[in-house]
Amino acid sequence: MTSRKFAELSGPAVTSTLTDRSILIVPIGAIEHHGPHLPLITDALMAETAASAAVAAGVEAGLDLWQLPTLSVGKSDEHYWAPGTLWLSASTLMSVLEDLGRSVAMTPAPKIVFMNGHGGNVALLQVAVRQLRRMFGLQTFVMPALRIAAGTGRDGEPDEFGQGIHGGYAETSVVMHLRPDLVDESLFARNVPEHLAEYEHLGFNGKPVQFGWLSNDFGPSGVIGDPTGANAEAGRRGFESSVGLAVAALTEIDRFSLPPRG
Repeated sequence: MTSRKFAELSGPAVTSTLTDRSILIVPIGAIEHHGPHLPLITDALMAETAASAAVAAGVEAGLDLWQLPTLSVGKSDEHYWAPGTLWLSASTLMSVLEDLGRSVAMTPAPKIVFMNGHGGNVALLQVAVRQLRRMFGLQTFVMPALRIAAGTGRDGEPDEFGQGIHGGYAETSVVMHLRPDLVDESLFARNVPEHLAEYEHLGFNGKPVQFGWLSNDFGPSGVIGDPTGANAEAGRRGFESSVGLAVAALTEIDRFSLPPRG
């Protein structure tokens, strides 16, 4: 397959190559503390790698997909306290996204998709896609780079009581699959806020009531989950399943349409 990296096109080629069927994919992640066992690049790595795989598979399936450079630094102020975390304020990141939308609106591509690898970006991206729709008339979407779940306590997985959201079983397994050289298994340690499982409405992973939190509210490691038992094979399965789901979502995005705005 010829390159589908947007930035590898020449300026004139953007106009001659992209069409009204083109979909621009923007991986967005974070550079942030993930406990002692995972690298700072975890979220950006997962977003970029998943986007590359989804673009390749989607093009093979007949979609006109193009991958923009990864936005590696995101809204990570929940980890502000941890040295190594790089983060943008909500207002700064929103300005970046608006400027990016303004630039994309100068191309023939009508659709832009943010493939997100960091939970702290979600709320702001949901606001941004409406903002870019209103400001530039683009058709805008946000989707997860990976769809991976907390450990269930079955089949060798640790039981994370639905609370494994950061540096835990699934995330660690994926990095072990993608970049095992960056994972220190000797430093795996459980840190699960099990008391949150007592709440029916309040908590993580789809619970309807959200609350403001910082990662060190749950202890000094910054981990919210249990990496013990993480393994590259589980990471491979989760990654490949996620890429398949991403291609299915992009196929729907390809046929989805809103009326043009004046």
